[in-house]
Amino acid sequence: MVYERKIINDPVFGFINIPKGLLYDIVRHPLLQRLTRIKQVGLSSVVYPGAQHTRFQHSLGAFYLMSEAITQLASKGNFIFDSEAEAVQAAILLHDIGHGPFSHVLEDTIVKGIPHEEISLMLMERMNKEVNGQLSLAIQIFKDEYPKRFLHQLVSGQLDMDRLDYLRRDSFYTGVTEGNIGSARIIKMLDVADDRLVVESKGIYSIENFLMARRLMYWQVYLHKTSVAYEKMLISTLLRAKELASQGIELFASPALHFFLYNDITPTEFYSNPDCLENFIQLDDNDIWTALKVWSTHTDKVLSTLSMGMINRNIFKVEISSEPISEDRKKELTLQISQQLDIPLSEANYFVSTPSIEKNMYDPADDSIDIIYNDGTIKNIAEASDMLNISLLSKKVKKYYLCYQRLHR
Repeated sequence: MVYERKIINDPVFGFINIPKGLLYDIVRHPLLQRLTRIKQVGLSSVVYPGAQHTRFQHSLGAFYLMSEAITQLASKGNFIFDSEAEAVQAAILLHDIGHGPFSHVLEDTIVKGIPHEEISLMLMERMNKEVNGQLSLAIQIFKDEYPKRFLHQLVSGQLDMDRLDYLRRDSFYTGVTEGNIGSARIIKMLDVADDRLVVESKGIYSIENFLMARRLMYWQVYLHKTSVAYEKMLISTLLRAKELASQGIELFASPALHFFLYNDITPTEFYSNPDCLENFIQLDDNDIWTALKVWSTHTDKVLSTLSMGMINRNIFKVEISSEPISEDRKKELTLQISQQLDIPLSEANYFVSTPSIEKNMYDPADDSIDIIYNDGTIKNIAEASDMLNISLLSKKVKKYYLCYQRLHR
C-alpha cells in the first residue's frame, strides 16, 4: 500500500515527510499558515539579524522530531497505536497555534491575562469541530488527560520536541553555535519506564549539553539585554496606543488591532465573546509593524517617539544589576527625559522600564529528567550527573534591568 505524502525541505533537518490526510490538512489549515507571518523569536533579530525564521517552521521541525521519537520508542518495544502516533504528531503541530505576534508582548498589553496555551486549546477545539472530532485524541494528549502520560511529555515536558526543535533551530538561525544540541542523539536515547520518558544512561552527556545549551541560549539570545529593551519599548508603545484609544483618539490600526486597542478585553470576555478569538486570529507581526510605521508621525509625542525608535532601531539604553533599581535613579531619569522631550512627568514614565527576569534552566519539581541504567535503576539527572553545573542550573538566577530612552547631552 502506498501512502501519499508531501515532502518539505527544511534547512535544519533536511526533508520532512508529511503524510496526506489529517496531518497534511493541519499543515495547510489557515490557522497554521498564520504562523508563517509570526517570527519565532520575536524581536531577537535586533541582535541577531539572521533570526528571521517563523513559528510555522518551528512547528514543522517539532513535528519532524516527534515522528523520529515515535519511531525510536516503538523500536524499543513501546507499543504506540497508529492513532496515538498521529494524535501526538497533530498535538505538536498545533502546540504553538495560539501565539500572537511577539507573543509575550501582547500578553502584557492588549490581550492581558490570557496565556497562549489557552488560546491554542481554544483553536484546537474549534478545528476539531471542523474535522468532525478527528483531533479529540490530540487534544486529550495536549491537556495531559490521556492514559499514556509519556505522550504528553513528548509535547510538553523537560525534553519535549518543542524544546529540542527551538534550541536547535534558534541556534542555527542566530548563529549562536553553542546552542546547537544533539537532538538526534537525545531522541535515540529516549525510552519509557513506568509510563514516563527516561533517557538511557549513555545519553547523559547529551542531556548535560542540552541543559547547558539551554542556559546559554536563554541569557545570550532570548533574554539578551538589547532584545529585552526592544521588547520593553514595544510594550510601552502599545500601552500608550491603548491609553490614547481609551481617550477616544482615533489611531491607525488594522481592524483586528483596532478591536484590541479600543476594547478592554478581560479573560472572561475573551473566553465568552467569539469576536475576540476571531480578531485574535487575524493578528500577526504585520499588523504591529504597519501600525508602528504610521504612528511614527503621530502628533502624540510619546507614541511617535516610541514608534520611530522601534522602526529605526533607536533602542532604549539598558543597565543590568543583581540588585533592584533604586526609586531615586528611576525618578532622576524620568525627570531628565521629561525635560529633554518636553513632556509631563507622567508621560515620561513610558520611557523608563525596570523589569526583573528570573530563570532557572532545570526544575526537577516541574518535570524531572530521569536517567535509566542497564540494571533498571532510575536516577534524576541532578543525582546522575557528575557535573557540578546541573545543581547550579536548578538555582534561580534573577537579574534586574533598567531600560530607558537614551539622553542626548
